[in-house]
Amino acid sequence: MSDTVLWGEGADLVVKPCAEWLAAIHARAPLTREKLRLTGAARAVREYAVRELARNSGRPLAPERISAALGLPLAETQECLRDLEKRLFFVVLDAQGRVSWAFPVTSARTPHQVRLSIGENTWGA
Repeated sequence: MSDTVLWGEGADLVVKPCAEWLAAIHARAPLTREKLRLTGAARAVREYAVRELARNSGRPLAPERISAALGLPLAETQECLRDLEKRLFFVVLDAQGRVSWAFPVTSARTPHQVRLSIGENTWGA
């Protein structure tokens, strides 16, 4: 492993000691963990999207379906999906607001075809 890393500062890349980079990561770890924590409806929506996208025959997953399955108001489900996408929680919405990617699966054709233990074939993200 190199003793240095390239560090972005504005528009520039500068060489910094690796120890400085690691210290910065460790200092931000509590804040990063808190930002990444999913609870309540957001966790339920994401878990449902991952599970059901794999079973949806290669089609994007509609928020109405998620809402009905989880017993959540549609507006709350849509808000959760937008927030998950914005926070980069491996959820991507198509132009109609449907879930097209829920890592590790996708409704889009990729080079990665996956056969799940439940017998479904899907595309891997």
